Amino acid sequence: MTSPINKSTSESAINIAGKDGEKSSNNYVFQRTKRQREEIDIAEQLDNFKKEMKEMMSAFLTKQINESQQLSETLKEIQQTNFNIESSVTFLMSQNQDLENKISQLESQGKEDKKYIALLEKKIEDMETGNRKTNFVIKNVPRASGESKQDLISMVMCLSQEIDCPVAKCDIKDIYRLRGKTNDNTSTPIIVETGSTILKNDILKSSKTFNIKHKSKLCCKHLGLMTHTDTPIFLSEHLTNKGSRLYFLARDLAKSGSYKYCWTAYGKVYIRKDDHAPIITLTSEEQIHQLMAKA
Repeated sequence: MTSPINKSTSESAINIAGKDGEKSSNNYVFQRTKRQREEIDIAEQLDNFKKEMKEMMSAFLTKQINESQQLSETLKEIQQTNFNIESSVTFLMSQNQDLENKISQLESQGKEDKKYIALLEKKIEDMETGNRKTNFVIKNVPRASGESKQDLISMVMCLSQEIDCPVAKCDIKDIYRLRGKTNDNTSTPIIVETGSTILKNDILKSSKTFNIKHKSKLCCKHLGLMTHTDTPIFLSEHLTNKGSRLYFLARDLAKSGSYKYCWTAYGKVYIRKDDHAPIITLTSEEQIHQLMAKA
């Protein structure tokens, strides 16, 4: 059987549908309200996030500004320090330049002083040599007990007779013994000042000739002494301290075989390599050292 068209079931369905519609309507309203609240929460969260970000950015910027200011102050301090260092370096360079100039002036003055001192030393040496040009020295003569100046004169006069070069008392201007550096003054040199350079040279020449001609060289017995008769004696020029030093070094140079002749004359020291070589006058130790280096 078929149901009638206007059966009440359709109404029921409509009612049911109406009820479902109400339910769905109510559900829709509820869900919409929930979304608004979520949107509000999200908006608040966004605002809070923005605030936090602003605060963070503000704090960061403040920190950066502070650090930048500190860095700027530090840089200023470094710049000031560098400036001070540069100023100090400039000052030190200026001081150094002044010192270099002063040192240069002192060196120049020192060179001039050395030249002047060398000139004075040469003048003094020439004066001393001139003062001694008439003197000769007798070395290795034992001192007699109670020895007097007259005893020394008698020795010289006796010696002059032995070497065949007579000397009168008036030819002797002065005679004396040098003082020794120690208490032992038994054989210090005797200085004889003659009346002329010619007489002095004649005495020295005659003494050399005597030693060449006689096997028995000059000794104390030729001075008329009764003691130490065989003690050898030596006659030489009265050299200055510088001349004595040069003569000592020149003899070492001659002993090495580099030079054949070495002698003194008029207070000067000379050497000669051989019979055909030029005569060299020695004036300084440096000159002798140079000759030794070349030999």
